[in-house]
Order: sequence, then C-alpha cells, then structure tokens
Amino acid sequence: MKGGTTINILDIFLFIAILAIWTILIVNIILVIAGYVNYLRQVKTPARELPKKVPFVSVMVPAHNEGIVIVKTVESLLNFDYPHDRYEIIIINDNSDDNSAELLGHLQKRYPHRQVHVINTDKTNGGKGKPNALNIGLAAAKGDVISIYDADNTPESGALRILVAELMADDTLGAVIGKFRTRNRNATLLTRFINIETLSFQWMAQAGRQQLFHLCTIPGTNYVIRRSLLEEVGGWDVKALAEDTEISFRIYMKGFHIKFQPKAVTWEQEPQTLSVWFHQRTRWVKGNIYVILKNTHLLFTKRGRPIRFDLLYFLSIYFLLMTSLVLSDTVFVLSVAGKVHSNLQGFSNSLWLLAIVLFVASTYITITTEKGEMNFSNVLIIILMYITYSQMWLAVAAYGMVGYVREQVFHKQAKWYKTKRYQ
Repeated sequence: MKGGTTINILDIFLFIAILAIWTILIVNIILVIAGYVNYLRQVKTPARELPKKVPFVSVMVPAHNEGIVIVKTVESLLNFDYPHDRYEIIIINDNSDDNSAELLGHLQKRYPHRQVHVINTDKTNGGKGKPNALNIGLAAAKGDVISIYDADNTPESGALRILVAELMADDTLGAVIGKFRTRNRNATLLTRFINIETLSFQWMAQAGRQQLFHLCTIPGTNYVIRRSLLEEVGGWDVKALAEDTEISFRIYMKGFHIKFQPKAVTWEQEPQTLSVWFHQRTRWVKGNIYVILKNTHLLFTKRGRPIRFDLLYFLSIYFLLMTSLVLSDTVFVLSVAGKVHSNLQGFSNSLWLLAIVLFVASTYITITTEKGEMNFSNVLIIILMYITYSQMWLAVAAYGMVGYVREQVFHKQAKWYKTKRYQ
C-alpha cells in the first residue's frame, strides 16, 4: 500500500510537470507562428524615412577592457548612413586596465572632424557595471535620442537611421529595438547553438510578442530610446544585471510602447567556450530574477497590466519550467535505472519524442527567414540543441537562482561579469 501511494504521488507530480512543460511549449510555438506572420508583414513593408528635422542622436557604448573589439565597433558606428553632423559617439571606457584608452585616443586623432567622445572612468566612479556606465554617458550626452550599442557590435550602416525613423514616426513609442545576429557563429559548436537560439528564441519571440500583444523587451544593444523618457524614469537601475529588461518594464509602466524593427541589424560576438557562456547566462538569469521579483507585486493590479504577459512568461520560464524539467528528467533517469516506476512514464516518453519533433520543426521554420541558415546541418544542430543545449540552460538557470538567493541572504552586491572577447 505504501509503495502504491508513492507511485500515485509520483504520477501526480509527473502529470503536473508534463502539463507545465507542454503549456509553455505550446505558448512558444504560438509565439513562433505569430512571429513568422510578423516577419512576412515586415518583408512587405518598406522602412520609414527620417523626418525633415533630423533629431540629434547620442550613440553610447559602455566598454570595460574592450581593446580587442572597440576599434572595429567605433569604426562601424562612424559608418552609419545617418547624417554625420546629427549624431555623436560616446564611449564610456569604464575603469579599463587594458589598452582601450590608448586605442580610443588614436581613433579620435584619426577622425578629428567627427564627434567621438571618450569618457574614462576609474574605480571611484566606474567599474560598477553597464547600468552605471550608461548613466555616466547619459549625463554627458547632447542628443534628444539615445542609442545604445555593446562594445562588440558591428551594426549595419542603415541600423541607426531605421531605428530613429521608426521612433520619430510614432509618439506612443518610447523605444525601438533592432535585431542582432551572431558574428562568430561558425567559430565553435556552441556559437552555432547560440546563433540558432538568437534567431528562434530571441528575435522571433520578440516578433511574436509584438504581433500578439504589441509587447517587446529591450535586448541591451541596437536600440534607441527617447532621452526625455530616460530622464523621467531616472536612468538605468544600477542594481539590475539585466538592465535592458528592467528599463523595458518601466517604459511600459509610463504608458509608452517598444517596437521591434528587424530591418535594423547589428552583428555581435557570442561566447565561444562553455565557461564564458555559463558566466554570461548566469548573469542574465540573476538579472531577470531581480526584475521579476521587483515587479511581481504588479502582476494582478490594473497598473501592471502592460507588463502582465511578460511577468507571467518570465515566471513560467524561470520557475515553473525549470522545476518541471528537473522533475521530469529525474523521473526519466531513475526509471531507466530501475529505481522508480511511474504509470505515466511511457506516456511521458511519447510526449517527449513529440516535443522534440515540434521543437525541431518550429525552430527550423524560424531560421528559414535568414539567408544561409536553411540547410540540413542546421537540422542536426537543432536536434542536438534539444538534447544538450536545453539541459545546459537548465543547469545555468538553477545555478543562477541559487546564486541570487545566496546574494540576497548574505546581502552581497551582485557582481557584473565581463564577457570575454575574441580577435
């Protein structure tokens, strides 16, 4: 009887886990379908033109020890087809101890007639993470529109023009975000995973949420935002590791919208080793948990309506899905080892196989929107992603959550991890 009770309880928990996993999977499939519809609409819609009175833009680049990539990035920013006298570039060289200051000084001498400004911070006012660096840059910026690029980005020449034109065409928009692609996607198997993840679970999900809910989240790079709005919300939250998600929520709470414009493209470096990837994604997890907990009290209030879907979505991904996957994987491993038996295990395995098919199909559909990605090798990569990369994400999410709890219990300041760059 005791064994029977254990099995029944196990079946109940496994059923709940399966239901949660499939609910989230279906939501993501719906987002992919909606995103693909949005993509088809975008293809037929020409990019907007800049207004006659072109706004002055401050392009800000927070940079800590970015000597390997910073020159190429600044040169890309100088090549925007935006009127050269209507934008400035501000590099916040944030407490760097490499050769960044020297390289940036040479750049200023090479382009004496362009507005390239370098702010060198030290340990007294800098080295405290990206949000702090951005606030320092904002204080020196002259533009009515602020644009942000990470130090490893090489945006396409039309990116800034497309973003600003979109922002200026609609007074209800607080920010406009573009698309980012993986510059080093062929470097390692990991970067191939990240390339597909970026296309399928980041930009396609953005397009889907825009199509269904008129909702987007700032990705941290390749976006423009109204300066007046930034000042109204008090700039970036220096406690937020995911400053992009955090400020996105505050934009919506102020009654503005964020629009996704995939025609504005930037190319960025991604981690090439597991160690670098693990640290970067752990920071993302901690940052998003901070934002979720900061705003959870708004979940069922009228005031929190604009961000309700995102709050529920993030709660589901970081808490419900993670718990369900851990339980499902544990039961699967123990059942194979003969340690436990569940009446639902056969049913669970069948659904698992179906989930793989749906995952592969929906992911492949999203990458068909990009030239050069529609090939058989990517099908194999997607299958391998489900088996390996998804489990890696699970480990990162669990580690990040434990780390966040530990920091809160011991009142430790969250540490900003600097992502390694490559030649």
